[in-house]
Amino acid sequence: MHAVGLKGFERRLERMVEGAFAVAFRSGLRPVELGRRLTREMDNNRSVGVKGQPVAPNSFTFWIGPDDHEQFAEIYDSLRRELADAAREHARDEGYRFMGPVEVEFEVDPKRRAGTFELAARLRSSGDGAGSGPGSLVLPTGERFTLAQAVVSVGRMAECNLVLADPNVSRNHAEIRPDGDGYKVFDLGSTNGTKINGIRVQEHVLSDGDEIAFGNTTMRFEAS
Repeated sequence: MHAVGLKGFERRLERMVEGAFAVAFRSGLRPVELGRRLTREMDNNRSVGVKGQPVAPNSFTFWIGPDDHEQFAEIYDSLRRELADAAREHARDEGYRFMGPVEVEFEVDPKRRAGTFELAARLRSSGDGAGSGPGSLVLPTGERFTLAQAVVSVGRMAECNLVLADPNVSRNHAEIRPDGDGYKVFDLGSTNGTKINGIRVQEHVLSDGDEIAFGNTTMRFEAS
């Protein structure tokens, strides 16, 4: 992860967990160290996908000792989200793709001493038994719009499932449809178009971490 991105990760984590973050530091295991190791493992274990794009690990399991596990208990959900976001941010910076959703888990190693950890990072496709589960859109406000097995209409009309108050969004702008074990976005002939990671598309199979722009409104797709 670039230095700026890493500092942003640490600042966001501090804001999210506040007092609990300081409590976790008593063990000597700093959460930002987990982020550094995660992105290093992505670099060290990347491979080349079938389309020639670099593919990075997307499934991460941290093995920590009992003391650290207890100290982190209050912040696990926040920490897992931030580490997953750190992986997505690093993938965008480096041009990596993922085979499936980003997953971060913690396991207890009874013999591991406080302040130390191990990380297992691997490539895991959504079809290897994990399942992609319901996807979601992270809106500009930070709210999540959950996708299921129904078609989601996007536009300015009040009848749309996802209503966007953006004058650059057409009344009936696009649809997000279930596609196999994932989702596909379809532009419905909108005036200002639909972009995925900055590229205008008519239709596109969504990958975990994709940035979707409807008009001037940008959101992020997460596969889990």
